Amino acid sequence: MNLSSLLYPATVRAHVQLDSKKALFPFVGDLASRSLGLDAGEVSEALLERERLGSTGFGRGIALPHAKMADLTGVRGLFLQLSRPIDFNAVDGLPVDLLFVLLSPLDAGADHLKALAGVSRMLRNEAIAERLRGAKSDEALYALLADTETRDAA
Repeated sequence: MNLSSLLYPATVRAHVQLDSKKALFPFVGDLASRSLGLDAGEVSEALLERERLGSTGFGRGIALPHAKMADLTGVRGLFLQLSRPIDFNAVDGLPVDLLFVLLSPLDAGADHLKALAGVSRMLRNEAIAERLRGAKSDEALYALLADTETRDAA
């Protein structure tokens, strides 16, 4: 999985303080607006719309919210490490503290699915998830994600 094509230092945040799932999507929208030049409201609404179909919390404190949007030229990712887990209606009932948000162009069918599968596979690795939980800064979190990509490619 080539995370450098999805993530940028500006799209990775450690120790994010949110009280609820409801607060998450506006936060992600603002981050996507500042770092990717997207409309904050459109990002928030697209993610909420997808979440209404069913929770993207796939277990062990991890969620993979995703949406397709206009105005994107490629698949983009944002990664959040939360200070405190929030209820996410995950399949295992556990609250979520690691979120990898994927935003894809409307016509990115195969690329979207490939990114979802790759990110999901990476985050299901318990050792990687624990290292991500232990990161102390945005920079350290980004470095871990970039290093994970390098090791996975080897």
